[in-house]
Amino acid sequence: MRRSPIETLVGALVIAVAVLFFVFAYNTAQVETVEGYSVTAKFDRIDGIQRGSDVRMSGIKIGTVLDHRIDPETYLAVVSMSVESDIKLPADSSVSITSDGLLGDKYLSLTPGGDEETIPDGGEIEFTQGAIDLISMIGQLIFSQTGNEGGDATK
Repeated sequence: MRRSPIETLVGALVIAVAVLFFVFAYNTAQVETVEGYSVTAKFDRIDGIQRGSDVRMSGIKIGTVLDHRIDPETYLAVVSMSVESDIKLPADSSVSITSDGLLGDKYLSLTPGGDEETIPDGGEIEFTQGAIDLISMIGQLIFSQTGNEGGDATK
């Protein structure tokens, strides 16, 4: 079976376009780990947060989730994250788990406080809000709307 030079050229062009697409996707995805100082936070639930998840402030990525584990004494999830060195977090800052849209990825959203004292390297953010379980909330809404409020079911 003979192959024409046009088929070979088209195949090479397709491979080149695919490589360019992957390079573009990697460069715009911001998948690199942010170097900086390390802080921790404790949450009651961290659904959807994993190593490499974004840490954002005002919608801008300023850090990366490094690790997560369970504290065996309190049974809370402990999340370790790195934050850019030039961003000094006030001691009364808060962090919450937020979703990027209805079905998007979860990330940590930092809200700076007003304290003059800052969180040191290896410090802890005390004010946290865990992930919201959307399925449970929808279930509660459905069952509260269809609830019988103590009346007779035959009415």
